[in-house]
Amino acid sequence: MTRQNISFTQPQDEWLKTQVDSKYSSKSELVNDLIRQARKQQRQIDWIRSKLKSAKKKDLQITVKNKYY
Repeated sequence: MTRQNISFTQPQDEWLKTQVDSKYSSKSELVNDLIRQARKQQRQIDWIRSKLKSAKKKDLQITVKNKYY
């Protein structure tokens, strides 16, 4: 595993400490989990974008919460 040094602002560091105290064993574990979540979210966003692009190519209307796009 690669070792990194990261600087945090005081409010960010305090938030990290509360998270570690409540459900993580270390800041590294927390940061790795946040990165995993962000990557998963990006994959979902990419999938949605590809579906929207595909629908646009097929000239389909897309309804989202009663609005047409």
